[in-house]
Amino acid sequence: MTAHKWSQDVTEHSDALTLDRGVFTLSDPAKIAHSLKQSAEHSRRRKATPFRSAMSMLTFYINRAGKDLPEKQRKILEAAKGELRTAFGKDGK
Repeated sequence: MTAHKWSQDVTEHSDALTLDRGVFTLSDPAKIAHSLKQSAEHSRRRKATPFRSAMSMLTFYINRAGKDLPEKQRKILEAAKGELRTAFGKDGK
């Protein structure tokens, strides 16, 4: 029997966003940010602003993957945070 991971369930069935399949496995931070932005802006179930919802889901995934997340993918996902800030005009410029 496979152990059920609550974090996987949240990622797959979140009440906040409907995510594109495989969004966190993409190799382009800009594509990840764009996908999360689109999901957040089109969600009618989110409780926070689109930016906060998208950033929260990205941070949640990074934190829950923990040590099992390959360093290369972690760097891509961390870079996606910056891309997400830029996409929402939150980069301080």
